Amino acid sequence: MQISEASRVSGVSARSLRHYEDEGLIVPGRCSNGFRDYCQSTIDRVLVIRSLLKSGLPVRLIREVLPRLNGEPDAGAGVVCAQFLHEVQSYRDRLAARIAMLSDQRAALDAYLQQARRTDP
Repeated sequence: MQISEASRVSGVSARSLRHYEDEGLIVPGRCSNGFRDYCQSTIDRVLVIRSLLKSGLPVRLIREVLPRLNGEPDAGAGVVCAQFLHEVQSYRDRLAARIAMLSDQRAALDAYLQQARRTDP
């Protein structure tokens, strides 16, 4: 299927599909006229990419995990997998710290609003 149909089927913009290709996350086939040709397995991969992006993982880590999720040969295991898990855990920990900081800021704003409402005539 061409990029417009792949965009419709996957719910991902054509621009995002091109970006995923530029980042090496997907490799669509090519028709004889040079147009991109997306098969169902590429669409399935796009949906996985979208899910991982929504979880907050950066493209760099997604590029590393995709081969493992798809069971590609020579995807690496053992030490590489442990290193990847360490990076994901580290990313999660930084995210948790940001959430805690934002929660503290929200609590401070709530306290300010509550105090301001008491003194508001």
